[in-house]
Amino acid sequence: MAVPKTILHADGLKRCPWPKDDPFYVAYHDHEWGVPEWDDRALFEKLILDGFQAGLSWITILRKRDNFRKAFDDFEPAKIARYTPKKVEKLMQDAGIVRNRAKIEGAILSARCYLKIMESGPGFSAMLWDHVGGKPIDTKLRAGQKPAAETAVSKAMSKQLIGHGFKFVGPTIVYAFMQAVGMVNDHEVTCWCHAECNKLAAQHGKKKKR
Repeated sequence: MAVPKTILHADGLKRCPWPKDDPFYVAYHDHEWGVPEWDDRALFEKLILDGFQAGLSWITILRKRDNFRKAFDDFEPAKIARYTPKKVEKLMQDAGIVRNRAKIEGAILSARCYLKIMESGPGFSAMLWDHVGGKPIDTKLRAGQKPAAETAVSKAMSKQLIGHGFKFVGPTIVYAFMQAVGMVNDHEVTCWCHAECNKLAAQHGKKKKR
């Protein structure tokens, strides 16, 4: 089956095909997906949300993201790490999120693992970005080319996270995470965001050298 190619939108910009014409999804595509993220807490939030996505579509999670943030204390790891069984039961009654006990309990365990990493090493962000040499991998995805589902790098990152005790961090979930936080630039080369994400990565690189 043919893979959809870059779409020309009414505003004159070419975009990856997956957000289609959904304004909510287009905004996410334009301003978040593939934009390099180096903040520790923000990376933790995205990884946890990707874990909740397992078996579901990302747009489902994205539409519930504000509810997740409210339910999970804005994804502050120190708070999540202290969640009690009573809190888990409260979350299981929250219709605004994905009520999956294994994923909720997995988020708590992952928060505890995150805190250990922050206390004993170079930090969560540094640990993850080290897998790509500290800068995004530009896959130079051609229009209509299907992106990877997982890579050797996502497998290595997954193995490391699992080794630290994180839950719901298989290679496919981790690669989706890497795409979203700009560790890989998987915008099609004909999408206007491809060059923009590369530009942001280059600007970050220059700041680090100063």
